[in-house]
Amino acid sequence: MQNTKLLLNSLALAGLLALAGCSFPGVYKIDIQQGNVVTQDMIDQLRPGMTRRQVRFIMGNPLLQDTFNTNRWDYLYSLQPGGGKRQQERMSIFFNDSDQLVSLSGDFMPGVSRDQEILGGSNTTTVSPATQPEQAKPQPEEKPAKPGSTEESIQREIDTIETTPVPTPAPLETSPQ
Repeated sequence: MQNTKLLLNSLALAGLLALAGCSFPGVYKIDIQQGNVVTQDMIDQLRPGMTRRQVRFIMGNPLLQDTFNTNRWDYLYSLQPGGGKRQQERMSIFFNDSDQLVSLSGDFMPGVSRDQEILGGSNTTTVSPATQPEQAKPQPEEKPAKPGSTEESIQREIDTIETTPVPTPAPLETSPQ
């Protein structure tokens, strides 16, 4: 009888301690990330007139592609820090009928860095339409490397590299036997 009471009391105490451990402060809870990570740098690279392939190269595949409006791509990202409030960001990108970037909408805007906004720094990023190759600024001429410098020796090695053709394998036989 005495042993049974002791056993029941110890089991009840172990159960209460196990339940207390579930909500014990300081227990690690994981961060939950979902969707596409979109940064201000990605948005700053986008220019009006870019093709879908160029946008996909910069932004990655969209999380949502509207079936009824194929000219809209949506990028969503949510982060819930362990035990914290969920934060969500979204970005919608719109194309015209000739598959060129027309506009953006969402939590990010071109040229507005959140870091600069928080710190109050000046903003030098501007968005302009894509320039044509004829209007591009000419690149400054490269100065030749100084004789005997490391740069000159590297350039000499690059200039003397011989290319070797890559062997192509013979096609496999596709006829059944």
